[in-house]
Amino acid sequence: MSAPETQAVIVALMADGADVRFVGGCVRDALLKRPIRDIDIATPDPPERVLALLDDAHIHAIPTGIAHGTVTAVIGKAHFEITTLRVDVESFGRHARVAYTDDWRADASRRDFTMNALSADPQGRVYDPFDGIADLGAGRVCFVGNPVQRIQEDALRLLRYFRFYAHYGRRTAMDAQAIHACKRMAARLEGLSGERVAGELLRLLLADDPASVLLIMHGQGILAHILPEADNFGRLRVLSWLERRGLARSDIPPDAIRRLAAMLTTDRAGAEAVGERLKLSGIQTRRLMAMAEPHQDLRHDLDPRATRRMLRHLGAETFRDVALLAWAERRSHIARPAAAESRDWINLLDTAQAWTPVELPVKGRDIMELGVPHGPAIGRLLSRVEGWWEDSDYRPDREQCLAELTRLVAAGEDFF
Repeated sequence: MSAPETQAVIVALMADGADVRFVGGCVRDALLKRPIRDIDIATPDPPERVLALLDDAHIHAIPTGIAHGTVTAVIGKAHFEITTLRVDVESFGRHARVAYTDDWRADASRRDFTMNALSADPQGRVYDPFDGIADLGAGRVCFVGNPVQRIQEDALRLLRYFRFYAHYGRRTAMDAQAIHACKRMAARLEGLSGERVAGELLRLLLADDPASVLLIMHGQGILAHILPEADNFGRLRVLSWLERRGLARSDIPPDAIRRLAAMLTTDRAGAEAVGERLKLSGIQTRRLMAMAEPHQDLRHDLDPRATRRMLRHLGAETFRDVALLAWAERRSHIARPAAAESRDWINLLDTAQAWTPVELPVKGRDIMELGVPHGPAIGRLLSRVEGWWEDSDYRPDREQCLAELTRLVAAGEDFF
């Protein structure tokens, strides 16, 4: 609120005397003393007037959602989403026909949860029309109004309920009415786009303990509508603990795709299907598929030579992902693992962090220069010399690899 950029936007919007307030997540998180990510502002002025006020103050404005009453103000790297107060005139599921209003309570009643219906004026006075502060303090995630009706308006609110519960809720304060409504309306999740489902699911997975909430969703038959492959919640719980507290390494931050892989019980093809269903990016889907591959030979006591070979074939990132999943899987079945075993896993991660990729010093053209014609023999010779090079722990240099190639070509064997 005291940042110069924020003050400039507030002064501009109040130039005509409008009652301007901060709304939603920035108020909620400020009360909890959590980091503020986005600053949303509401005003009774229509978007055209908002644009004019910002222009008068020489603040860059973007009509990002002007049809819905939303304008974005930009000052340097700071972005402020400014929305005109609205009231629903007619609802069409996710979409609604709205009218602008100057009624703050009517606008707040359109919010999903009581903790998101909070607003605060520029002096810091907080307005709480639906007892959101009490719910926030108690760790209760409560819908504004009737839960079934709110989910009927937009089924994504069902997933948002569990996402907010994962980040703000307490297990002893779960709202039975909300859970009943979510269970009753769960089939509506199948009508949501993969992008919208993934957006909520990946945010949920970044909570401190996502496994507890996902286990509730699983037990209520909700998760099966969007992710029937998910049932390894023990591995997810341990992985989340390792990322959050057990390791506390800057090179291993909480990772939503890795956590998604941790709770899946599927193969490479199944992981690809999950990626397609959730409309994940190509990079995300390929990571998911790599983690679904069986890697039974990756153990905590893997010897250094085998570790280097696996690192070369998998790459450092995939090796780290697979090692963390293997560690979490084993730890989920062992109550008190030996300290030496934990050190072994950490050594594997350290090796991956320090790994520098190595390439075979010879190419196919080197074989052709030895008189071998273009054809399948090139690939077979490269494969043989690469195996010899790996068995030698990547120590042979280019001259030594060429000498081995020359020997193989001279021997002939079954290459031709």
